[in-house]
Order: sequence, then structure tokens, then C-alpha cells
Amino acid sequence: MSAHRNWAGNVRYAARAYHRPSSIDELRALVAGSDRIRAVGSGHSFNRLGDTTGDLVTLTGLPATVRLDAQRRLVDVPAAMRYGELATWLHERGYALANLASLPHISVAGAVATGTHGSGVTVGNLATAVAGLELVTATGELLTVDRSSPDFPGMVVSLGALGIVTRLTLDVVPTFDIRQYVQLDLPRAALDEALGSAYSVSVFTDWRSTRGTQVWRKQLADQPPPPAGWLGTTAADRPWHPVPGMPTINCTEQLGVAGPWHERLPHFRLGFTPSSGDELQSEYHLPRAVAADALAALDEVAHLIAPVTQTSELRTVAADDLWLSPNQGRDSLAVHFTWIADAAAVLPVLAEVERALAPFAPRLHWGKVFTIETEAIAPTYPHWPDFAALLHHLDPTATFHTPALTPLFPR
Repeated sequence: MSAHRNWAGNVRYAARAYHRPSSIDELRALVAGSDRIRAVGSGHSFNRLGDTTGDLVTLTGLPATVRLDAQRRLVDVPAAMRYGELATWLHERGYALANLASLPHISVAGAVATGTHGSGVTVGNLATAVAGLELVTATGELLTVDRSSPDFPGMVVSLGALGIVTRLTLDVVPTFDIRQYVQLDLPRAALDEALGSAYSVSVFTDWRSTRGTQVWRKQLADQPPPPAGWLGTTAADRPWHPVPGMPTINCTEQLGVAGPWHERLPHFRLGFTPSSGDELQSEYHLPRAVAADALAALDEVAHLIAPVTQTSELRTVAADDLWLSPNQGRDSLAVHFTWIADAAAVLPVLAEVERALAPFAPRLHWGKVFTIETEAIAPTYPHWPDFAALLHHLDPTATFHTPALTPLFPR
């Protein structure tokens, strides 16, 4: 990410000024003195929800202290810390997070605020690990909240709209090992069984047929490998990349070699370029109970999807109670699209995808490209009015609003 663009390069930030405070007090003064301000993380969002015409703040200059409470199994981390760095720190001390996203390059606060996730039928998105938050509100007040607060479920996946989060407290578990196997050519009929077959599973497709081109099974190291002919697939005999033609050295180790959780749960290694880099992304979360019907609806427009798609990924996410989480109250199938980097070609297809999914109450990944209007988004979130009220309470002057956020929550 450059100082003025997001990671993918499709968003040029419109901020009038850029700031890198070196202390909480400096940040508090900056927020209190600004009429419009936002924090930027690792820049892995593909839309303008985090952009502002006011002041843009990076938190990378704040103290980077990490504090582990082994007795309570909690870790307190700075907002700007990347998951890959936190994971390494935890593993060295015998601890782990329950899940990770496909990219270890993303910042903790940014991933949490947008409902970013990994995969697993029993594992929630990354925000479900949050036990506490510290944030600077519009008046410059430093506010600390935890799960005992009645508003806490509304403050975690917040789109950055409630304040600038400076630290987060996360649940941790004892460290564990994972083996990663890639299987090829999965029949659609076996999709649900495949997704529930290991600790974390991703199924990739190119929409040129109904079959899954690759299945990435991340299983606990003490579990037996998939048998020959597992679910009608073929075992990969070499490493694979989700995007055809991209270098497999960028990907985490496969072929069943056991390794620590943080070197297997992501798809990509921290020190290498994630995904393809030259891309756009969209993602929709659907009730898992309607997955088969929703995918059949997408099959009707697959001839449009395939030419502009680099790869597409199907993952599961367990239900949670966070108000703006895509997984609030329902186990989900997440349908992810890595598009070519051509908005003019992609956006008309995206509109057709959203039309096909409309009957299934899709929810958005907040950090991706979408065109759905607020009138269709809000009814899928039961706590939408609760969040709107909380937003007005904590930010009555709309200090953290952005041009893209205002249509969602008009002021």
C-alpha cells in the first residue's frame, strides 16, 4: 500500500492530510480537533468505506506493545499489528488464535472492523475472538469496553464508524499443528461434506463447470489424511496456487507436511505477495441452509462470471452475535470472487451476481466491492437499527463518517 492508495491500487484516498501519531495523547488531540477523520490499516479493503475527505490516520507509529495474560488466555495487541506478526509472537509463547484469514498481511483492527474471516464450520470470523476494545471517540475520549458492555456486540464489527480503535484484546488457545492437503476436481454434490471435513476448508472454482477445481483441507495434524479417491477427487502431487499461473512459493506448505497453525491456516506466506495483487474482490455471505439453491442461481450467470474471474472461493463461517457481522445469527457459506483488475468489465457482472443472490438474503464482506443499495442490505441485519442508534450516540457529529458510509447510515 502506498501512502495514497489501497493495496490493490483501485482506490486513491481522497484525504486532505495524512497523519502518523506516535502516542495515544497525540491521536486523541488529532481526533478532537478534526471534523472528519478515519484510520487506515493495511489497505486491503477494495472499496471506499474507509476513505475520507478529511484526515487519514495510520496507527503504525503508536507503541507496539503486546501483552499476554496466560491465566485468562487473552492477548492485548495494538490495532495496527498484522496477524502474521501477532501469530508468530503467540506461537513462540505456546499460544494460538482459533483461526486466521487467508492473508496474514492484514491488520488486526481492520480485519475485525470489516468482519474478515477464515473458514471452518465450527469457527467464527476473526471478530468473534475479540474480548475487549480500546478506542478514541469523536471527542478525543479514550473508551475501553469489553464483553460485559451491553453495546459490545455492536462495537466490534463497526466499519470504523464508532471511533479509532487503538488496541484489541483477543481470546487465545494453546498452539496446535495443521497438515494441509489439496484435492482436485470436487463434484458439486460433495461440496457440503467437503466443507465440513476438516478444521478449515476452502473450495475453489472457476465457474467453468459446477465442480470445485481445488479443495484446500487444513486438518489437525493428528487426523488421518484423506483416503485415495476422497469424495471423487484426485490428490494433488505438487503445490498449487488458488490463482492459476501464480507462483506456488507464495503459498503455505501443502502435501500434508505438518506445521504450526499460523503457517498453514492462511493460504499465503507473510513474506510473499498474497493472492495475485492485480485484482478486485467481492464476497457474499449466505445462510448455509440455502447454499445449494444459491449456488444453482449463480450457475445461471456462470457464463458471465467465468471470463472476468481469476478464482472464486467457497468457505464456511460459524454464526455469531455481532450486530454488523455477516455471520450474525446464522451459519454461513461465503462466496468470494477474485476478479480481474478491470472495473468496467467486472461491475456489470457483479450486478448480475447480486441479482442472482438477492432471494437468499446475502450479506456483504464490508471490505470488498459491492453495488447493493442500503434498502436491500439493511433488512438482512436484525440489529441494523441498534447499530444506527449506537453510531449516533458515540459520534453525534459524524466525525468518522465517509461519503461511502453516509448512504448506509444517513445523518
